[in-house]
Amino acid sequence: MNKNCKVLIPMMMDIHFDLIAGVLKNEGYDVEVLKTDHRGIVEEGLKSVHNDMCYPALLVIGQFIDALKSGKYDTNNVALLLTQTGGGCRASNYIHLLRKALEKNNFHNVKVWSLNFEGLDKKNEFSLSFSGYFNLFYSILYGDLLMSIYHQSVAHEKNPGDSKGILTYWKDKLISEIGKKTFKKLKENYKKIIEHFLTIPKNLSKKKIRVGIVGEIYMKYSPLGNNHLTEYLEKEGAEAVNTGLLDFLLFNLYDTIFDRKIYGRKGIKYYVVKYIVRYIEKKQKEMIDVIKQYKAFIPPSPFTKVIEMTKGYLGHGVKMGEGWLLTAEMLEFIEMGIKNIVCAQPFGCLPNHIIAKGMIRKIKDNHPEANIVAVDYDPGASSVNQENRIRLMLENARMMANEY
Repeated sequence: MNKNCKVLIPMMMDIHFDLIAGVLKNEGYDVEVLKTDHRGIVEEGLKSVHNDMCYPALLVIGQFIDALKSGKYDTNNVALLLTQTGGGCRASNYIHLLRKALEKNNFHNVKVWSLNFEGLDKKNEFSLSFSGYFNLFYSILYGDLLMSIYHQSVAHEKNPGDSKGILTYWKDKLISEIGKKTFKKLKENYKKIIEHFLTIPKNLSKKKIRVGIVGEIYMKYSPLGNNHLTEYLEKEGAEAVNTGLLDFLLFNLYDTIFDRKIYGRKGIKYYVVKYIVRYIEKKQKEMIDVIKQYKAFIPPSPFTKVIEMTKGYLGHGVKMGEGWLLTAEMLEFIEMGIKNIVCAQPFGCLPNHIIAKGMIRKIKDNHPEANIVAVDYDPGASSVNQENRIRLMLENARMMANEY
């Protein structure tokens, strides 16, 4: 494997992916997270990917092709890194679509690497050390904490930019400590991060409407995919609330556990995954327990509780797209008192529409106070129409708040 080549990663989550890039640099890779955001990316995606393919695939591949055409990189010495989740989602096939797009655009020498835990790509040249996987996991934990605390803080800061400054400080500090003992002192660092955010002067005179964001993983996190949804909500005077990346990781791992319970699938993989899940849940609980020590911030729900949310709605065998997790996240938000929810989904993603739009009526029947709007994103969708739907949801939220 050539670790000297430039490795490009598509952007999805600003905080998490910068930390993950730091882990890969510590492993010896020359990594760059692509942060380009312009209409040309969509145009490149439309030229390189069939229009029937889902919008996230079009954006990810379009961002790669746009970067290669920029002239900034030596196409004879560059690799593109994609994650693959496995399962029935078309995201598992992005890598084959990307290789086809590279051939179409005459980038024959560009390598494509896969970060997955299923052995999905037989041509894969990418690997991490044992400690690298632990650092990758720690970076997700830190990313979830920083994302949660930052968005709770930025919604109420008195001086615009204070929260962003502390976020940048801690992101840079953690990246510089990857591979050192201090990076592994999770609970100690959690407390330092939270206490630093507590120093920010807050304006608590006006209560903010809290809006939960759910949906297909790329659409709910990626500013490129959801037209900067989080920033738009904050600009409209709301507090955006998102679930952590760790929940999605656990959701995928639980597939193996539920496959055994539901279908009787055998094999040693079940026992290995069960051990990994227990370890991850233990570490997530540690983070939640630290946040609970500070009354100023609201912790996320433990995944063990999220799993139970779907009772009476749908079974754990429903796992295409975001499967039962998406419905569980909507119910989790409602239980937390977050009744206003934006469901961001790619137009044409059938599984996502079934477990999102298809479940909204059932959720509203049981929770009449729920104020849920489903917003579709695709290359031809107007951002004005998307924002109008969200603005209408916010107006409903304000009217409901005044009634109580």
